[in-house]
Amino acid sequence: MQPITLGRMRIHKVFEMESPTPMTMNLPGVTPQNLAKLTQWYDPGDDEIGMDAEHSRMTFSVHSWIIEVDGQTILIDTCDGNHKNRPVPEVNQLNTDYLGNLKRAGFAPEDIDLVMCTHLHFDHVGWNTRLEDGKWVPTFANARYLFGKRDYEYFRHAPEGEEAHHESFLDSIVPVMEAGQGIVVDEDHVAHREIGDGVWMEPAFGHSPGCCTVHGQADGREALFWGDVIHHPVQLIRPDLPFAFDADPAAASATRQRVMRRAAAEDLLCFPAHFRGTSAGQVRQDGEAYRYEWLPGGG
Repeated sequence: MQPITLGRMRIHKVFEMESPTPMTMNLPGVTPQNLAKLTQWYDPGDDEIGMDAEHSRMTFSVHSWIIEVDGQTILIDTCDGNHKNRPVPEVNQLNTDYLGNLKRAGFAPEDIDLVMCTHLHFDHVGWNTRLEDGKWVPTFANARYLFGKRDYEYFRHAPEGEEAHHESFLDSIVPVMEAGQGIVVDEDHVAHREIGDGVWMEPAFGHSPGCCTVHGQADGREALFWGDVIHHPVQLIRPDLPFAFDADPAAASATRQRVMRRAAAEDLLCFPAHFRGTSAGQVRQDGEAYRYEWLPGGG
């Protein structure tokens, strides 16, 4: 994807991998009518979407976003990471070319000034660290890392049923804190300058206890990095359905609907964490539901 310029901001995508999973496992309740409506504006170009949910998949892109603004280079969400033990076979002991993709986007790890995680699930924190001589060390040696307080307190206590995320807390967050590069912040933290002219966080609780969105604006259109508020385009049609990995399904659904209403009403340029193609685009009202318009070259 070509970089996107919004006023003083320049935004890049850094791809790690794609991950296909059964739609019925993640989002039970999707109907053939929902999928027919989805295919009116979503064409992934393969067999991801079938005639019914049983024959459909949710294929997630896993990628980071980089904001360049005012001489700062800010990395949002750090994907799965390599060489990490995970109880999820699809992401266990990965060996992807993420750092190569970072280089092809024009950046070395030492160029990153700030790392922001929309939440602390394993597929958003993995490249916080890399393995060197048998030890986990911060991947981005010159960066400060911001971790939301609610998720930090939740996952550090090894909550039941969250083994994969506690494991990533130990290998992808604890080493950053021990290196003195991590900062635990409130979920409404302003990371650069000020709200409306900088980069800031907003609470978006539900998918995880401390899930947040990241916003950027600098003499141009506002950018919304919504993390896992919405995983897949079908959720714009069925935001009411509980997603399999939502910690608080009711709160997550309410957050999805609030974020979509605002994105559509204010014409925000959106940067989802898991949409395929160029990923970036706009949310549009579509009757009682919503649809998504990818920037050219995506969708």
